[in-house]
Amino acid sequence: MIKEKIIAAYEEMAEGFNSMIDHKPHNAYYDRPNTLSLIGEVEGKSILDAACGPGKYAEILMAKGAAVTGFDISPRMVQLAKERNKNKGTFFVHDLGEPLIKLESQTYDIVLCALAMHYLEDWTLAIKEFHRVLKPNGHLVISVEHPFFEYTYFKSTKYFEIEPVKCNWSGFGKPIEVNSYRRPLHECIVPLTNNGFYIDQLMEPKPVPEFEKLDPKHFKELNEFPAFMCIKAIKRSE
Repeated sequence: MIKEKIIAAYEEMAEGFNSMIDHKPHNAYYDRPNTLSLIGEVEGKSILDAACGPGKYAEILMAKGAAVTGFDISPRMVQLAKERNKNKGTFFVHDLGEPLIKLESQTYDIVLCALAMHYLEDWTLAIKEFHRVLKPNGHLVISVEHPFFEYTYFKSTKYFEIEPVKCNWSGFGKPIEVNSYRRPLHECIVPLTNNGFYIDQLMEPKPVPEFEKLDPKHFKELNEFPAFMCIKAIKRSE
């Protein structure tokens, strides 16, 4: 199954991922600054970091005064998140595609899910659970691979379908096959609007200047065509 392959890949790359996450250009100078800009002020806020990886977002958010709970499907990533954050925050192993039975309803001001939703074939349950655990008028911020970028990158001929795809990542050590799901734009929007959210902002991000110093080739490419997309969705009033 794809899920087992995804877990195995992240378990294998966890150490390299953690060691590079502070300054790897696509994460540090493309995804994070743009995603954080949608999150906004976090002091005194309660945040759920869904698919937290090695806890870099949690580290940043807690430094700004937020209380953070994080989970990830990879046990090694969760351990690294605990080590990075030195017993601050709460981290546990959990599958994004399963109900958040450990978490009470209307608990969080913000849910963050950065670069992880593409590992789910069906977003419905995850979005419903994000809605459930958010307080009234709470907001969800997600970043995903841009549907148009993925359609081109994977040379798809079935734009309107959700289809399994895979590629080799070589940026975190030895090449590792990473499996995920490619989907059309409407399959990134409708699961939100059909399950209690309205779209507040949709961002097609550009890299920040620090990116260019480390990777001028991709800096140029990302200023011409986006690889990621960021969405801020607000929980609708009942």
